Amino acid sequence: MMRRYVPSLLITTKWVGTVAGITGAVLIALNIGFVGYGFMLFLISSILWSAAAVVQRDVSLGVLQGAFTIINVLGIFRWMV
Repeated sequence: MMRRYVPSLLITTKWVGTVAGITGAVLIALNIGFVGYGFMLFLISSILWSAAAVVQRDVSLGVLQGAFTIINVLGIFRWMV
């Protein structure tokens, strides 16, 4: 089985998305008044992972991140608007 080449931009996108998601989760879990910012980081994570899903042609990941994007926008409006 041949290993697929993954460009460094895709790797960076996935790692930044991962770090943004983890940081967003920590902000929400700590409940220290930064819940809205946690949802903003989740939104960044979802957008980056959606881009990765498109590049990789991963439909299930794209659907998941699309749903998360909608949920994160709702969270931002709930906590910041």
